[in-house]
Amino acid sequence: MDYKSSLIPDGNAMENLEKQLICPICLEMFTKPVVILPCQHNLCRKCANDIFQAANPYWTNRGGSVSMSGGRFRCPSCRHEVIMDRHGVYGLQRNLLVENIIDIYKQECSSRPLQKGSHPMCKEHEDEKINIYCLTCEVPTCSLCKVFGAHQACEVAPLQSIFQGQKTELSNCISMLVAGNDRVQTIISQLEDSCRVTKENSHQVKEELSQKFDTLYAILDEKKSELLQRITQEQEEKLGFIEALILQYREQLEKSTKLVETAIQSLDEPGGATFLSSAKQLIKSIVEASKGCQLGKTEQGFENMDYFTLDLEHIAEALRAIDFGTDEEEEEEEFTEEEADEEEGVTTEGKEEHQ
Repeated sequence: MDYKSSLIPDGNAMENLEKQLICPICLEMFTKPVVILPCQHNLCRKCANDIFQAANPYWTNRGGSVSMSGGRFRCPSCRHEVIMDRHGVYGLQRNLLVENIIDIYKQECSSRPLQKGSHPMCKEHEDEKINIYCLTCEVPTCSLCKVFGAHQACEVAPLQSIFQGQKTELSNCISMLVAGNDRVQTIISQLEDSCRVTKENSHQVKEELSQKFDTLYAILDEKKSELLQRITQEQEEKLGFIEALILQYREQLEKSTKLVETAIQSLDEPGGATFLSSAKQLIKSIVEASKGCQLGKTEQGFENMDYFTLDLEHIAEALRAIDFGTDEEEEEEEFTEEEADEEEGVTTEGKEEHQ
């Protein structure tokens, strides 16, 4: 059995094989050398180099004066990104298997007779092949249309030359589009990095802001505890003084009550001698007890605690005015006021010296 015949069958199999051998950039069959990317997709070296040069404009060709460590390359088939070394596309391996298959395919195609209907025919002249291109109407046509048909007055050119030119132009457009896609992808990556950095920076400033407010809360709690302690100390001192007075008055009341009871009992004494023996001392004790009523007292408003009142309105306004950048603005205002004071002082001194 013939090896080539068994490798390339007839009919649709040939068409399917040809589709597998088409470069996704130039849309033509791979031309030697064929390079294989790390993602296992194949490209013509020329097409791959065009894309690489478009994506890395500062990378020079082989033998150039500018040297770089490498560049980025994105596969046009799967968008997989490859980091090239300093050799660029020339550092990729050749796919010799695909090159050999292309050689066998071309040999097989050249040895086969052209099948009927494989070449497009003219609709006006069914037996004539389309072999020229009308530059005026921009459509392919046949020779009879140029001689006798609708394209007699038109300018024509060989079909193959126009074919190659259009393919080259389309290949260049594809290369530019792929390069543009790479630039768009680069911009997307940069924007994604910008989103990530924005989130990180936002998280950082939020943490810093929270720490500053926590510090402020701690200062307020400490000051609150200090002021409450002062009020409590004042309260304890006043209550201690009042409670001591209450105790003294109770002791005095108890003594007076006992004297009253003793005096009443003396009044009930029927004997004059017995009464007189104790009456004088009892009267003296009552008089001294009456003088004891002049104990200490609290002044008017002693229990008042209004002097512990705080006026925090200006602090509340300052807290409400807290905003980003206010510290710098306040510093600038203070600096401006200091400059104005200095200038005013210099002016006053000058006037005094002049006088």
